[in-house]
Amino acid sequence: MKNIKIILISLFILSCGPEDPVFEPIEVMIVTNLHSPTTSEPGQPPSGKFVKFSFAKQTIVTGDDWDVAFRATTILVNGGFSGGQDEPSRTGLGGGYVTVGNYGSIKSADESLIEQDSETNKAIKLGSGNGWYNYDSQTHLITPIAGRTLVFKTHNGRYAKMQIMSYYKDSPETPNAFSSQSQYYTFNYTYQPNEGVTTFD
Repeated sequence: MKNIKIILISLFILSCGPEDPVFEPIEVMIVTNLHSPTTSEPGQPPSGKFVKFSFAKQTIVTGDDWDVAFRATTILVNGGFSGGQDEPSRTGLGGGYVTVGNYGSIKSADESLIEQDSETNKAIKLGSGNGWYNYDSQTHLITPIAGRTLVFKTHNGRYAKMQIMSYYKDSPETPNAFSSQSQYYTFNYTYQPNEGVTTFD
């Protein structure tokens, strides 16, 4: 997994009584330095393989059990249209959306907002200001937009939310587009492993 680092920071157990079902714990994770490079030359459309990630397995995967896939600033979901340049096959039920709201304030997934990738659009919108990031043409920096949370339906119908913290290796406090290494994601995510449960706490 190269330099990727994943930290389990908390577990929340759903309450259950003697006659209630037993739920798996909600998982709250930090992922650092997930490298998502593109092989294209500057000024050319992105190309190269996507890095596939599983929320449940807490790691990069190579099979069809991926939930999200990264390449440069593009994020795919494992559901919808299979195709596009170098995109992995989508075999799952996945989808997603970007919502305005601080990470901690997003208490559940809204099924009515979930979209899948299509031939012309991505569930996590592309381009500066449209999805999770802004691009500054003067500094050439890519910066996560504060107060935006990514919500996902996983390949097998569970739910997760994500907060992207940095696009640069080791999450420098003041990144420099000319000296900081880009295409390294650091993000928090909360994974709800229980079938049919949309809440994150």
